[in-house]
Parts: sequence; structure tokens; C-alpha cells
Amino acid sequence: MNLDQLLPVAIAVAIMLLVGFPVHEFSHALAAYRLGDSTAKLYGRLSLNPIVHFDPLGGGLLALSFLASGGSFGFGWAKPTPVNPANLQGGRQSEALVAAAGPISNLIMAAAAALPLRYLLANPQLATQVPDIVIQVLYIFVIINVLLMVFNLVPIPPLDGSKVLFALLPPETAWRWRPVLEHYGFIILIFVFFFPPGNSIGGRILGPILDAILAILVGR
Repeated sequence: MNLDQLLPVAIAVAIMLLVGFPVHEFSHALAAYRLGDSTAKLYGRLSLNPIVHFDPLGGGLLALSFLASGGSFGFGWAKPTPVNPANLQGGRQSEALVAAAGPISNLIMAAAAALPLRYLLANPQLATQVPDIVIQVLYIFVIINVLLMVFNLVPIPPLDGSKVLFALLPPETAWRWRPVLEHYGFIILIFVFFFPPGNSIGGRILGPILDAILAILVGR
């Protein structure tokens, strides 16, 4: 990959680390705070300051994976927002709302970046007046946010989607399966998204979903 290809990916990843991840985690913290839990606020996480949300391993993996793939694929995470479900008003449903707030924020950010991008793509003459790197950064930023939104909604712990799943399941079923899934969740995720190499089960499931959402947002 040459510098012209690398630069827009690096810029989009930097924006994600400085804006995208903080907004995602802040959304968790704000939802929890509004629903009665001040844990995140007490830990200084009810903030858009990227420093308090930065996880060196997760941020590093996001940068490396997207740079290595040219902006088409990657994964990473911010520092998880602390939430005490016992403090939430509304029980399991509130826990699901707090969990869903993060992926929803990714969708909103993707849509916000997709609006000017789609307008430029629909007006080629105007697009020629805009530097190519701007269009590339917008597109990669949309991809990253859509990918993180869909991935986070996978119903396997420790991802946000698992808490949504547990809220939808009958209480007895959730009580029975939650400890098992939380204990083996990381192993399950590795198996689902890395095997078989290059054509994983998770990739085959999420790929068409990602393509459909990108088609709706970007229009191509």
C-alpha cells in the first residue's frame, strides 16, 4: 500500500480514536446515568475526552487491522464503560438500552458522514472540486462505524448485543445461559470470526449485512 492509500485510512482511524470511540463510550455512560447509574460518572467516563476512553490494545488493534486491510476491515475497542446494572431503573430492559446506546451512536456517526459523501457522489462535478482524500476519509469513516455497530450487536459476550439478547430472553433462560456465554464468549468470538481463516463464519454472516447498510447510507 502506497502513501496515497495509507493516508486516508490513517486519518479516518485517528478520527475514530479521537471522536468515534469517545462518542460510543460516552453514549453508554450517558444512557446509564439517565437511567439511574452514576458509576461511569464517578470514574470520569461521562466525558468526550478521548484519553479517558482509550485502550492501548484495542486502539492499537483498530489502527493495525484497518491499515493492514486498506480500510476495508478491522476491529478494536475502547476502554469498556463501567455500569452497575443493579442501579439501573427498569432492570434488564434498561441494561439493554445502555448496551444499545453505543452501537446506535456508531450508526448516527456513520449517517452523519454518509450525508455529505452521498451528496458528493451524486454530484460528480462538485466532487471534482473536493480533494479525493476528503471523500476517501468520509467513506472509510462510514465503513468503520458501520462495521463496529454491526459487530458490537453480535449477541455474544462481551459484546453489547449480548446484553440486548439477555433482555429479550425469558428470565429463566437468560439466568441459565448468561454465565456460560460470559465464560466462553471470547473463545466463541475467536472461533466465529477467525475460522476458517479468510472465510470465517462470522464474516459470511455479517458481510451481506454490512454491504446492505453501506448501500443504504452511501447509495452504492
